[in-house]
Amino acid sequence: MIKILIADDHPIVREGLRQIIEVATDMVVTDEARNGEEVLERIKENDFDVVILDISMPGRSGLDILKEVRKERPELSVLILSIHPEEQYGVRLLKAGASGYLTKESAPEELVNAIRIISQGRKYITSSLAERLALKLGDDFEGPLHENLSDREYEVMYMIAKGMTIKEIAEKLFLSVKTISTYRYRILGKMRMKSNAELIRYALKLGLVD
Repeated sequence: MIKILIADDHPIVREGLRQIIEVATDMVVTDEARNGEEVLERIKENDFDVVILDISMPGRSGLDILKEVRKERPELSVLILSIHPEEQYGVRLLKAGASGYLTKESAPEELVNAIRIISQGRKYITSSLAERLALKLGDDFEGPLHENLSDREYEVMYMIAKGMTIKEIAEKLFLSVKTISTYRYRILGKMRMKSNAELIRYALKLGLVD
């Protein structure tokens, strides 16, 4: 029996996932978490085979929580289930240690299939994401400018592109305004841009924000 932890801050989403999963006879939801800190508590207290993790929960970022899970339980399979399209976070999260990435628009049977695959220690990658990975690994591939950003820089860039202020980003990431301002300076430098407006246009053009 595949033992699963569901991590999502919306009760209705957790209940929907539970109903989909428990139709299958070879898996069971043994616990739930509402935020990243609860995820880390649960994996220390209990034994799971798979964590289904939403990267957009309150508090610490999904990328941070994923890295902490990999550090605490490197053998644990983590399936990212997100509202964000693959092109926004898919490759970055797989590189950070996720076992698979699905959007919340995926069919129920695809979710069940992904759980079975990653519970065996394998990766679950959709065909479109596999194509992006293949391109990224090509010797002559020059990725878009945002691929040069670190994980934290990418998070800050994404929030700026969503229209958040430096103060709002600092509060969201539990960092100082000065630190976020420094990240913004680095981001603009790496992306060869001079203003937030340029960054927002770029993110919209490439579909990095909704």
